[in-house]
Amino acid sequence: MPLLQIEHTGDVGIVMLDNAARRNALSREMVDEIIAALTTFAQQRVRAVILRAAPHSTVWSAGHDVHELPLSGRDPLGWDDPLRYLIREIENFSAPVIAMIEGSVWGGACETVFACDLIIAAPGATFAITPARLGVPYNIAGMLTFLNGSNMRIAKEMAFTAKPVSASRAERLGMINHVVPADEIEAFCRTMANDIAANAPLSISVMKEQLRILAGAHPMSPQGFERIQGLRRLVYDSEDYIEGIKAFKEKRKPKFTGE
Repeated sequence: MPLLQIEHTGDVGIVMLDNAARRNALSREMVDEIIAALTTFAQQRVRAVILRAAPHSTVWSAGHDVHELPLSGRDPLGWDDPLRYLIREIENFSAPVIAMIEGSVWGGACETVFACDLIIAAPGATFAITPARLGVPYNIAGMLTFLNGSNMRIAKEMAFTAKPVSASRAERLGMINHVVPADEIEAFCRTMANDIAANAPLSISVMKEQLRILAGAHPMSPQGFERIQGLRRLVYDSEDYIEGIKAFKEKRKPKFTGE
């Protein structure tokens, strides 16, 4: 059963997450469907894409499908994690991707939204970076996505507290582009997508790639990279990591010990 609804009107493509029973968790199956849709849109030379959930959703996406994370012994968010493929596809897609947000956005879904080129949110939308609730060590690329989407202090606050940031505060901090009433947000996003589609697609594609390269221009020594990877291994080899995943699956509050 498809987990998405796909629409292609003129030069605009729309991807709608449609698995409310699982809170639109970014499972491997859903990620594969999103990537397939983007691949089709690229072949159709779509000039703008809107990524959204179903109308009036209370949860845009709950992020990683925690049931797919390994319990121990392996990096839970490595290069071949489904979310990493999705983030790369969004960032490398030749046309702008507009995130249209209704409801709450958690964890890996928050990174997915921040990877989009433009973010439009309804007033009730919230954004939360939640790996600390699960004891999950986020990867370097993901942390850079968060850092590019907000300033260092806000990224730290969101990562350390795992508390949601409201749409109004996110707009004030420059994390998102616009807050639009829920009954107007779809028309607003479609108008923006059509405005983009009316401009020169090659010019936009080149500028998007230029900005992607500049956003990732953060030099790191081999020693620094190894240090970060070593720190992450401390987490995913820990008892807290196992406890966080088990607690989520058992629908209880985790008891972290720092070991």
